[in-house]
Amino acid sequence: MPADHVEWIRREGRIVIVGASLAGLRAAETLRAEGFTGELTLIGDEPYEPYDRPPLSKAVLLGMASPRHTELPHRRELDAKWRLGVPASGLDLSAKRVRLADGDEVEYDRLLIATGVRARPWPKEAEARLDGVFLLRTRDDAARLLQKLKAGPRRVFIIGAGFAGCEVASACREMGLQVTMAERAGAPLVGALGGVIGAVAADLQTENGVDLRTRVTVTALEGDTSNRVRAVHLSDESVVEADVVVVSLGSLRNTDWLAGSGLGAGPRGIACDAGCRAFDFRGIVTDDVFVAGDVARSPHALFGYQFLSLEHWGNAVAQAETAAHNMICRGADRRPHLWTPAFWSSQFRVNIKSVGVPPMGDQIMITQGSLAERRFVGVYGYQGRMIAAVGFDNNRWLEFYRRQIERGAPFPVEFPTMDRRPEGRQPVPADFPDPSLPTHGPTVTLSGYSPADQQLVFTPARH
Repeated sequence: MPADHVEWIRREGRIVIVGASLAGLRAAETLRAEGFTGELTLIGDEPYEPYDRPPLSKAVLLGMASPRHTELPHRRELDAKWRLGVPASGLDLSAKRVRLADGDEVEYDRLLIATGVRARPWPKEAEARLDGVFLLRTRDDAARLLQKLKAGPRRVFIIGAGFAGCEVASACREMGLQVTMAERAGAPLVGALGGVIGAVAADLQTENGVDLRTRVTVTALEGDTSNRVRAVHLSDESVVEADVVVVSLGSLRNTDWLAGSGLGAGPRGIACDAGCRAFDFRGIVTDDVFVAGDVARSPHALFGYQFLSLEHWGNAVAQAETAAHNMICRGADRRPHLWTPAFWSSQFRVNIKSVGVPPMGDQIMITQGSLAERRFVGVYGYQGRMIAAVGFDNNRWLEFYRRQIERGAPFPVEFPTMDRRPEGRQPVPADFPDPSLPTHGPTVTLSGYSPADQQLVFTPARH
């Protein structure tokens, strides 16, 4: 692209960011920090300025933070137009216009899409509308759920034992509430961390009083005559009475508004190159449309250049900053997004953190601590190299393993001070579920090598 056009963009261009959340805010700040002086517009479907989501399933439910006071701090003045409470409804690539749900249109010279994800709803609409059935994704979701939990329900039923479901279970037990959690797989967190670690997560839940039901699905939510949820029916024909149900079935990427736009967008996200430029449906990269955050599918050099979709706080920040930089610089000055995935969770006062891409691993090796003590580090391997690591209350080692992963260190892990590995420090199968089956735990999704997104259909016939 001619240098004079880039300079014009920097001085006078119109940049529109669709998605007024973490990635959108950090991209806007980076644009201003790197000298963009043109017109900047942020579009968001919620009526609030960007706020932090991780506290919603942790500190907010425990009463340590208010859902109304989780706003993200602004690192600098933005001088931006905010279009809040009105979602984007369409995109005209040729005319360079974003259509809004209120009928308005916003023109752009550069566009960043950072629309993120939304909670996957309970598939039976009538049951989903019962009083006492909740999702947990937004600030308003957290406020409504907190109010209900404070009223002291007899039992909370959680559908899905991914990270969010496990965190809600932890908060509810700390509040003294009775909790049942159902998971179609054999243990919690298996989609994210595999069966070896899932067994540890299962013990953590049950020892803290959670009634954990595995290898079952929910067949129906039953309401009473006042349209309040009263019971949950399971595939093993058991029935659990509950007056609060939290649906934690994972997420849906917010790409529906791009149908017919010509972008390579689908259920797994919007395909983009390592420089965050979006692909169109033919697999041709665009120069004016960029993608960042949870909604992006981008190739990563460390992981075989497969397209990854990451639902990680740190990735949203790093990718947004890279996208913003690349939007307003010449091609030779663009940089790739090579952030190493990292994720953390807190459950029953145990801190869980991972680096790399655990679901890519086919083996795991406990290198520090022990599973029995629930204080350990596990390292995942794939085709003879380290691909990820996870720590349970033993996270000081993870920075070391992050560097090992980035340099392609060999797996199994070597212990250079010894002639052989310490007894018991041997690789075992990581025991991930069949990737073709839906699970509720993954925060990283690998989706092949093609920018074209094949249509995926999730059918939780019973959860």
